[in-house]
Amino acid sequence: MSTLNQVDVKDFYTVLKERHSVRAYDPSVKIPREELKEIIELSLSAPSSSNLQPWRFLIIDEPELKQKLLPIANNQQQVVDSSAVIAVLGDLRSYERAEEIYSESVRLGTMTEEVKNNFVERLHKGYGGMGPERLHQVNLFDAGLVSMQLMLIAKAKGYDTVPMAGYNAEQFAEAFEVPETLKPILLIAIGKAAKPAHATGRLSVDQVTSWNAFQK
Repeated sequence: MSTLNQVDVKDFYTVLKERHSVRAYDPSVKIPREELKEIIELSLSAPSSSNLQPWRFLIIDEPELKQKLLPIANNQQQVVDSSAVIAVLGDLRSYERAEEIYSESVRLGTMTEEVKNNFVERLHKGYGGMGPERLHQVNLFDAGLVSMQLMLIAKAKGYDTVPMAGYNAEQFAEAFEVPETLKPILLIAIGKAAKPAHATGRLSVDQVTSWNAFQK
C-alpha cells in the first residue's frame, strides 16, 4: 500500500485544526477500497486495553446497502451521500486472540515465550471473567481511540468524516447480520465535503482544566 500522500503539505497541527464533523457530502466522490483499507490500516496503531485491539470494522459502500442503513441511522443524509460508512464494532471475545497478538511480540524479540504464556493466561482469566457489559465498556474506550485516529488519518488524506452515535444498534445488528460476539459502537461517514463544516463553539483550556485539585 502507498503511504500517506498528503502528509507533506499538512502538518499534524493543521490536520487537528481542520478536522470538523461534516454532514454534507459530494455524492459523486467515491473512495477506492484500497484507499479505505489504507486508512483503516494506519488507524490500527491506536492503543488499546492490553493491546487486544478489540475493534472490528464493517465498511458499507454499496448504494443499496447505504439505503438499507438510512432509516436505521435516523435518515441522516450523509449515510447515502458519503463515499462509505464505516461501522466500528467491539469484539467481546477479543482476548481469544491474545495468543496470536503476543506471539508476534515473541517473534519481534520484545517478550519471551515464558512471559507471553503467563500473560496470555492472565488475560484469558481477567477478560474472560468480566462479563459482556464490562467488556463492552472497555471496548467503548478502545473504539473511541481508534475512531479518532481514523478520522485524523482521513483528514490528512484530504477526506472528511463525521462520527454518528444516532442510530439503532439493535436494528443495525439484525439488518447486517452482525455476529453475537460483536457489538456496534458507532458509525463514521467518510467522503468529500459538499460544503465546509460550520464553525462550532469550544470551551477554553481554563474551563476544562484543573491543576492538582478541583476548585470548590
